[in-house]
Amino acid sequence: MYITLPNHMHRAYAEAAAQKGIHVLCEKPLAVDEIECQAIIDAARDGNVKLMTAYRLHFEQGNLTSMQSIREGKIGEPRIFRSAFCQQVEKGNSRLRGEDHAGPLEDMGIYCINAARYLFSSEPTEVFARAESGSDERFREVPEMWAATMMFPDHRLATFTCSFGAADESSYEVIGTKGVLKMDPAYEMATDLKGELVIDDKTKNSTYKKRDQFGPEIVYFSNCILENREPEPNGAEGLADVRITQALIESSKKNQPVKVSASFDGRRPSPEQEISLPAVKPPQLVRAASPSGA
Repeated sequence: MYITLPNHMHRAYAEAAAQKGIHVLCEKPLAVDEIECQAIIDAARDGNVKLMTAYRLHFEQGNLTSMQSIREGKIGEPRIFRSAFCQQVEKGNSRLRGEDHAGPLEDMGIYCINAARYLFSSEPTEVFARAESGSDERFREVPEMWAATMMFPDHRLATFTCSFGAADESSYEVIGTKGVLKMDPAYEMATDLKGELVIDDKTKNSTYKKRDQFGPEIVYFSNCILENREPEPNGAEGLADVRITQALIESSKKNQPVKVSASFDGRRPSPEQEISLPAVKPPQLVRAASPSGA
């Protein structure tokens, strides 16, 4: 038996479930800070249950293909990562409430952080960030947008911007010493994803058809339980991203760079994790609305 947990209800529920021998699939971010992440990880270990952080793109063909292309050296040595993930969030949406560390960084920026980590196959050592809001009354409790720079080993740089007050955008680009890899859209779940690989002025375009991105998480996690395997996006993966978001928040408050621990006790995604399931129709919402209100 296992349960799935939504955002920001994590520590108490996850610990209670683990103590009762229930496996836990937990939405990202895993928790609001490193202490809570570690408490969940410890509870799962002590309860001898599986813990997985729900990174849907770890099972998606386009992102796994991009990761593998970089690992194979198709663009040479990756030097620069840049990304944007934005949407317009309608007034009154729960994402605009300030409780539980809500905001575009935790909700959308975490995709950019995670992508930089799996595309570079390493961890940042220092970060710098700034949060901004204009005069729009929607952003009284949470920032409108974040801009961040992450320094990786071997003098590589990753930058991203995420926003609740800008037109839809979901893309990343990795610039290497021999070529450029792009995904646009990159993080979407309700549309085709598209990739571009440019090497020596030759361009290869790929389209990854829309598919169910949540079903594969459940199939994979179920198989890990049945076969007694440690999930790849486990608690360590969730902890790594939360460690970075907390450093970015600290950097914004101090208006200066903040060092980050580069330790990572986990595995990277691999192409073997791809699971393809047919696209599903959008569910009928009950007492809820999409961020845009559409």
